Amino acid sequence: MSFNYIARNQRMADRLESADVVAVALVPGANMRYFTGVAMHPSERPTVVLLGADKRAVIVPQLEMPVWESACRELDIEPFVWTDAGGFASAFKAAVAALGCDGCRLGVDGREMRVFEYLALEATGAALIDVAADLLAIRAIKTPEEVDAIRRAIDISQRALERTIDAIRPGLSERTIADKLERHLREMGAEGLAFETLVQTGVNSAVPHGHVSERIWRAGELLLIDFGGLWAGYPADITRTFCAGEPDVTTGDIYRTVLEANRAAIAQCAPGRKAGEIDRAAREVIERAGYGQYFTHRTGHGMGLAVHEQPDIAPDNDTILQAGMVFTIEPGIYLPHLGGVRIEDNILITPDGAEVLTNYPKGNFSL
Repeated sequence: MSFNYIARNQRMADRLESADVVAVALVPGANMRYFTGVAMHPSERPTVVLLGADKRAVIVPQLEMPVWESACRELDIEPFVWTDAGGFASAFKAAVAALGCDGCRLGVDGREMRVFEYLALEATGAALIDVAADLLAIRAIKTPEEVDAIRRAIDISQRALERTIDAIRPGLSERTIADKLERHLREMGAEGLAFETLVQTGVNSAVPHGHVSERIWRAGELLLIDFGGLWAGYPADITRTFCAGEPDVTTGDIYRTVLEANRAAIAQCAPGRKAGEIDRAAREVIERAGYGQYFTHRTGHGMGLAVHEQPDIAPDNDTILQAGMVFTIEPGIYLPHLGGVRIEDNILITPDGAEVLTNYPKGNFSL
């Protein structure tokens, strides 16, 4: 799948023109991949790409230069290569000077840039301005190509979950279930995991972000699965909760409440609505049922090259939903003595409403 990185750079230049910055400095992570197509992990050797309206440069260690050759050709990025023997300070100064940023305002990603990278840029004489919020706002509106990648990741993930559920039974450990699901993700064509697969059983499911363990799933207990595969760098992020057999009264009640909250929030999703209004729709359902204190997180989050992006579907968030935004709706109730229920769907805001991208069944959770 191909993406138009020139167009993405133009969107950034247009948005940041009012901030009066000459260029933006990006480090390895979602922003670097979004604007250049280069996927790297941060290391002790700094790589920083400088993206200006007319000129582009990358400060890159010698051993990483092969990763940048294609992007340098396609985006006309001038490389400033440094070696372990010579260090990176001179490459920083030369790259900043080449873009005319020495003494001028240079945008930086304040959420991702590490202190030593910031100090190296500051030492060049550039005045550093945090533009992280602007970068996140650009990425929040997905192009059709991005939506297609997310759709593909969701399709792969749902088919993998279906195979897994058909193959499991009480008596298996959380780790065994997670291993089966991840194997099916690979078999379905996922290029990797969007995040560490979360499989929690019984009381373990009451910890919203716990870890997979060797705990055995037993009859009558909850099974919470939060997972997603990747396609072209874009994730699915899906949670479904199941019960081994018929649930007891309390378990059935919290499941029905969470399902109602999930549906109430989705029903409010539309362009022009505030993100906080969506959160409130879910939260009111759970509070009316008497479980408000057990809903301990926001209702959802944006998703894209990073699994957690803008917009936050959180209390009092006044962000206006716009067509092209993709985010999760994932209310939950977590009872420490019993377990937790979370139901998570992926939502696309359309020009005239919203589309639920996930369609894995959620009406009946008994297995």
